[in-house]
Amino acid sequence: MTAELTRGQNHPLPRARLEIRVSAGTPVVAGATLGDETGTIHGVEWVAHPGAPVLPGLEVSRQAAADHRLAVDLDAVPDAVHRVSVLLALPVAGQGPARFGAVAAPFTAVTGLDGEEVASYTLTGLESESAVVALELYRRQGGWKVRAVGQGYAGGLAELLADQRLPEAHQLAGGIHEAVARGLARSVPAPPARTADGDRSRPAAPAHGPDHGTAPQGATGRVPSASPYDPPAAASGAQPADGQGEHGTQRPYPGGPAGADRPSAPAGGAIDYSHPRRQSAAPPPPPPAAPPAEPGRPARPVAGDATGWSMEERLYNQVWGMFEDLARTTAAYRSAVDFADSRREKELDQVLSDPRSRIGGQGDAAREAARERYEQLVSRAREVLDRDVAQLLAEAEVVEPALPAAYARWDNPVWHAYRVPMEIPMALRLGDLHLPEADRIRVPMLVRLPLERGLWIDSGRSASSDGAVTDSHEMRRLGLETAVAHAARLLAVYPAGEFTVHVIDPAGAGTQALAPLAQGGVLAAPPARGAAGTADVLGRLTERVDLVQMALRGGAPDALPPGLDTSQQLLIVNDFPHGFDDRAVNQLRYLADEGPAVGVHLMMVADREESAGYGPLLDPLWRSLLRLTPVPDDHLADPWVGHAWTYEPPLVPPGSQVLQQVLAQVAAARISWRR
Repeated sequence: MTAELTRGQNHPLPRARLEIRVSAGTPVVAGATLGDETGTIHGVEWVAHPGAPVLPGLEVSRQAAADHRLAVDLDAVPDAVHRVSVLLALPVAGQGPARFGAVAAPFTAVTGLDGEEVASYTLTGLESESAVVALELYRRQGGWKVRAVGQGYAGGLAELLADQRLPEAHQLAGGIHEAVARGLARSVPAPPARTADGDRSRPAAPAHGPDHGTAPQGATGRVPSASPYDPPAAASGAQPADGQGEHGTQRPYPGGPAGADRPSAPAGGAIDYSHPRRQSAAPPPPPPAAPPAEPGRPARPVAGDATGWSMEERLYNQVWGMFEDLARTTAAYRSAVDFADSRREKELDQVLSDPRSRIGGQGDAAREAARERYEQLVSRAREVLDRDVAQLLAEAEVVEPALPAAYARWDNPVWHAYRVPMEIPMALRLGDLHLPEADRIRVPMLVRLPLERGLWIDSGRSASSDGAVTDSHEMRRLGLETAVAHAARLLAVYPAGEFTVHVIDPAGAGTQALAPLAQGGVLAAPPARGAAGTADVLGRLTERVDLVQMALRGGAPDALPPGLDTSQQLLIVNDFPHGFDDRAVNQLRYLADEGPAVGVHLMMVADREESAGYGPLLDPLWRSLLRLTPVPDDHLADPWVGHAWTYEPPLVPPGSQVLQQVLAQVAAARISWRR
């Protein structure tokens, strides 16, 4: 199982021959340094870089790129080497970003030669740095370990190499950038952007450099189109994360599409935000034509104007295009405000350091001028943000009513015309996402089907995004109601007989919240109670996972025992860990790890603090699940620009009978299917 490292953590390396994979979302320079026991580099011959890519036991890329694969053979590294530091740097040539804070958080992974990940690390929290030590491989007690470092340097490669006590740091840094520039000059230019294949281009205001009073251009680039909530196998579309940190922040999935260069703006022109990774290899069905725009106004939005082979796929891509655009424009606004802050601080420092400012009113006048320039910059950035938000809001107003049931909120009229589907949809809506700068816009959070990860509804005591504190009893009730809404939606979007739901409620505390499922006749059996019921359900599902795995490994998927339910299985666990002994806990971990690959999915309603007695034993369980909350909470983070998105659960409106009506149709379809 992959170790998902945070800064400072280490992990043993099980083999000597490895690959180090880098995915950055923008071209970066990848290199490595060899150090002794103290980390000292004894000469330029101890540095692997594009100009000298091969050292004993080490080979790096010869060019700046968004994706890199570095080859490492630790057995071939000289005995004097005790540390191998993997470094990343932004090229100084070209029009790319000048700091890591303006680009996607780079993702690194240590893998075997077979591609199996050993450890991974996402370099979050970078701001003004243009070079960073990402990972460190080091000797320890006769073996090797990898440590997540994430040490950035605003002074770039020269400062990084000097920090490792290389005497020729500045000369070598210049040589590396010169080698990269030569490679860029030899590279083949990208083809011109395509505009007639359904890609959406959202023009923005002309980009100005810092000297003109706005944020650096690199801060306004589009984020990649893959979803942070998608697993690697389903990440080829556009979607918003995998793995979870210790404090509940969702981490992006490893190996997402990278290399989507940020758009550049011609002098005096507008930035083209059409996404270079949109599907355009073959002509899909033409999207609906947009109504003609009024003179001087942007074109009116149309539902389904993204690329796709069906209206469902076009809407899916359009939703996550909106997510990307909102992330991009918010990042640009925040970057502009940060630039205005830094410029004001610099001007005030200059005023305070000049003795002449203490004479007369020169100091007050300079401070007032700095304040006015700051307000002017922030106001200009806010105008751009408000313009983009208004355009996205207009798009959301036409997209939301056009969404199919699987993507729609429970208050969407599409549910009143609901019929049990004949095919499984592409994705499922698990809630809404929004940012504080654009609170009016709610972007649907879509997750691809079938689910590749379990869900954890966190029922711990929490303060919602509006500051209200919900007590533990109410959180448990809301958590189970959220789980029921998710389960009902899953039942509703699968064809009859292709989705089965089991419930474990050891103490019977969720009887009222579970009533729509239990009384609707859509459960495989009544909710399991007590230790015996818990053991029975877990035993049957564990056995099912084992049987399907053996059949698939043996190349005989049709050789399953007669009567085995081959539909997708969902297990809802309420009030964990109450009613669970050690054996049941191990079975639950097994289902979370192995179940999704063979159609057994887990949805837990639990307060992590209540299982603190297990210590780190359950940490892999929590990290393997996608954490959701029953109240609005800003715990979801995208990997590209580092926004903390506020998540809102998809609860049924108070007093609405839509959930009962949908479940009644599902139950009737299941009865007809069995006949």
